[in-house]
Amino acid sequence: MKVRDFLNKILWDKRERPEDYEITFIHRGAYMNRRTIPCKSITGVEHSWFTYRDEVGEEVVIPFHRVMEIRNLKNNEVAYKSRKVQTQ
Repeated sequence: MKVRDFLNKILWDKRERPEDYEITFIHRGAYMNRRTIPCKSITGVEHSWFTYRDEVGEEVVIPFHRVMEIRNLKNNEVAYKSRKVQTQ
């Protein structure tokens, strides 16, 4: 399953709860160049990116190729992991 499909499932499938997931992506300048946010912060899923509201209320665009993993917080399992090695 592609990251876009997985995010849409989390956000729109009534069997899922966005509060139960967090997403980690490459974010230059952050600690270890990574940032993790709750999936409930996501405001939109487009063709090749998603948007979320940051701490100050600004909308941020993140391309899907920067997504490293999506984790289920209830069981602490990785629900989605990029096949690409993210070393930067």
